[in-house]
Amino acid sequence: MAERSFAEEVLKLRAGDGEVFRGEGILAITKALLQSGVSYVGGYQGSPISHLMDVLNDAREILGELGVHFEASGSEATAAAMLSASVNYPLRGAVTWKSTVGTNVASDALSNLASSGVVGGAMVIVGEDYGEGSSIMQERTYAFAMKAQMWLLDPRPNLPSIVDMVEHGFGLSEASNTPIFYMMRIRGCHVTGEFVARDNVAPGFSDRNPVAPRREPEKIILPPHVYAQEREKIDLRLPAALDYIREHKLNEVFPGQHQQVGIILQGGTYNTVIRALQRQGLADPFGNTDIPLYVMNVAYPLVPDELVEFCRDKDQVLVLEEGQPEYVEQGIHTVLRRAEIDTRICGKGIMPMAGEYTGQVTLEGITRFLEQAAPAITLALSATEVEALRNPLTEEDQQALLANVPPRPSGLCTGCPERPLFSAIKQVQKELGPFHISSDIGCHSFATLAPFNLGNTIMGYGLSLASSSGIRHSLPHKSISIMGDGGFWHNGLTSGVTSAVFNKHDGILVIVDNGYSAATGGQDIPSMVEPNQIIATTLDAASASRTDAQSIEAACRGAGVRWLRTVSTYSVDTMMDTLREALTTREPGLKVIVAEGECMLNRQRRIKPLMKQSINDGKRTLRARFVVDSDTCTGDHACIRISGCPSLTIKPNPDPLRRDPVTYVDNSCVGCGVCGSNAHAAILCPSFARVDLVYNPGRLERTVARVRRAVIGWLQARTARRQLETAL
Repeated sequence: MAERSFAEEVLKLRAGDGEVFRGEGILAITKALLQSGVSYVGGYQGSPISHLMDVLNDAREILGELGVHFEASGSEATAAAMLSASVNYPLRGAVTWKSTVGTNVASDALSNLASSGVVGGAMVIVGEDYGEGSSIMQERTYAFAMKAQMWLLDPRPNLPSIVDMVEHGFGLSEASNTPIFYMMRIRGCHVTGEFVARDNVAPGFSDRNPVAPRREPEKIILPPHVYAQEREKIDLRLPAALDYIREHKLNEVFPGQHQQVGIILQGGTYNTVIRALQRQGLADPFGNTDIPLYVMNVAYPLVPDELVEFCRDKDQVLVLEEGQPEYVEQGIHTVLRRAEIDTRICGKGIMPMAGEYTGQVTLEGITRFLEQAAPAITLALSATEVEALRNPLTEEDQQALLANVPPRPSGLCTGCPERPLFSAIKQVQKELGPFHISSDIGCHSFATLAPFNLGNTIMGYGLSLASSSGIRHSLPHKSISIMGDGGFWHNGLTSGVTSAVFNKHDGILVIVDNGYSAATGGQDIPSMVEPNQIIATTLDAASASRTDAQSIEAACRGAGVRWLRTVSTYSVDTMMDTLREALTTREPGLKVIVAEGECMLNRQRRIKPLMKQSINDGKRTLRARFVVDSDTCTGDHACIRISGCPSLTIKPNPDPLRRDPVTYVDNSCVGCGVCGSNAHAAILCPSFARVDLVYNPGRLERTVARVRRAVIGWLQARTARRQLETAL
């Protein structure tokens, strides 16, 4: 169950020659792959490219009609290894993942692939979100492309360019026998537009037309072949790539009237640059510019003769390159100096060394450059005026916003099954002292923030257990490692569990088994089973644990884990007891706790339509809610501090003799029961109560409800009379 369905949108992928295709960048890429005759596709989800995997999954029928093989890979390394199909055979293949963290995982396979070279076009579509989005580190794909000598495409963010560069990407890969990166920035993924479609092309080889097995020893990554492969990169592949780029004009030059200056930029930043020039009165919304632009839709390799031709008649050129080091700027310097071109190159001296080149940053940099390099050019805004736009709000406005708009830090969703787990850890920690907690990538990484403040390190997806191996011998307590089921299947089983068992790691691993790869959009994982078999909330925590073919428990036992417990994460008492046992037991070896509870976000996506349909059909339907008794609540708010559920808030105390606001459960409550379970486990207070909202009740229920209201009303009136008599 992905974050959203593309079942309707994928029907557009059947568009034929001459039809106008409208949609998002992700859909355009998928259509371009089908138009290119791709034979196989795979990948691993991750923002901002997750939706590409979702689209491909929803388009299985269309892919099957063409004979295109698709699979959701277990990791980025698994996906990269798929591309080896193109090493010996003329098969076009594409895989996708989030960069740069995905590229880091896939680096071993990619380096081997780049060394051997490919016959069929091999494309890695990476989702780049440097500076924003959900990146956990500020790195770029460019460095890896240079290191492995894989060509890097960074198209202008409009649908015709995106589609053309996919098709040319395969052509470039095959012409130079080199795998390529196709970089999709976050705005390119979600930009909307249109292009004229072509017919989908069935791959030349598939299960309907098998390719004959072929062996080429010179492509195997072993001496002496590796030395020849390295020489081939320089002598054959690079010249072939440069020829293809020049011949098909993949890079673009936009001439302008001010020839003494120019701007060199990567294709992905084109829209931002045009907007900045437009603000200065030097471009229009259609891309016509007064300042000459050299747009590198192929960011790597640089094309020396094109750069020389663009810079030859210019005094100064600005290079726009996000991040550091300034690889592109250095490369251009080298090209021009070797050609004895005296054009001054400006880059990081004017533009920031680090950080995303947003609209404001780009506008400031271009303004500074033009004022210094071409003072005769009339600008609509001076540098001082541009800098004043940096913060359009007055100090008074900012203070008003801070006073009235609450902060919204990253956190767990309402009803998240991970919330009671961390509440249990905090309560056990209060008893036994602080623990070293190795966190992992995923929703559980939010536990490092308030109100839990749990977690010492985050080292990589599925690496939490491995990251605790060096510190475990120097701690007063056993270390605790947290990982999700997605991280477990991605890397945690091999890098964590098997290694820990082999090395007799006397630590604790908690695996949050929520049924999906929740942090990346709710995609399926190997241990995915029917949703109704997943322990979902406190209300059904007593139900039978799920069973499946690829269970986490079976995998752990197969790896040699002896101490293993499966607990409903919503049962805070049981979770506390299990954690306490794991921390205090003298039994040696790794202790694994599988904390079960369905991702509440996906659960709500699943049950809300069913509940709505049931109500509309006139069927009796129950919806659980939790409330706080205002008369009992003391206003301590410990319940909020221990769980941090977004549905827990405060309201004025109804008792005029008490000043502290009381806790209140707002209408976003999903009835998971965590708040009440926490209050009970921590022995806080008896304020929490469960209320069942009944839709379409039967005749007997309505009669009983009327009797109850009458009796309660009579009792309330009698109590009020007695209080009044006592007061008098």
